[in-house]
Amino acid sequence: MTAASVHAPSPAPWPRATQAGAPAWRFAQQADPGVAALEWLLKRNCSMSPGQLFGIYLSLCAVSLGIALGFSWQGASPILAFAGIELLLVGAALLVYARHAADHERIALARGALTVTHQHGRLVERTEFRAAWVRVEPAAGDGSLVELSGDGQRARVGRYLRPEWRATLAQELRAALRTHTLISDLKQR
Repeated sequence: MTAASVHAPSPAPWPRATQAGAPAWRFAQQADPGVAALEWLLKRNCSMSPGQLFGIYLSLCAVSLGIALGFSWQGASPILAFAGIELLLVGAALLVYARHAADHERIALARGALTVTHQHGRLVERTEFRAAWVRVEPAAGDGSLVELSGDGQRARVGRYLRPEWRATLAQELRAALRTHTLISDLKQR
């Protein structure tokens, strides 16, 4: 499982990787060019979308039922029943896959708030933190999920990243929170 990477360099007010000492955003994207906002979209690495999967399943059904009807016409009628059972079981397995193909985590940092949205199937969990009070720590140790805590709430992120990249995500979140807090403080003065 991998995460979405930056599609384009982040414009101001966020620091660019080419500036001395500025953090390089590996996973973040500029959410809205007019607002100082960053967004991390971590999702499953799926080879097929649910729509593509449905098309392939329909073609599999047509081929399998065509072959089964041919044998049934030649007098081997139980093959049609077995083909139907096979297609129902394959369809059920593909339905389970398709239900979780769009699972993702979205972390958004904007207007003094860090919002974490985790979609798992039809279940959507949303947690919002004040950006200035968020702590970013590993949940257990090296390679574990990244735990965000603050305001009496906790959220774990990084499910869809390889374990060795989670530390990078944690560092990136810390740097973005520091930068966001500095920008907010400068705007208030």
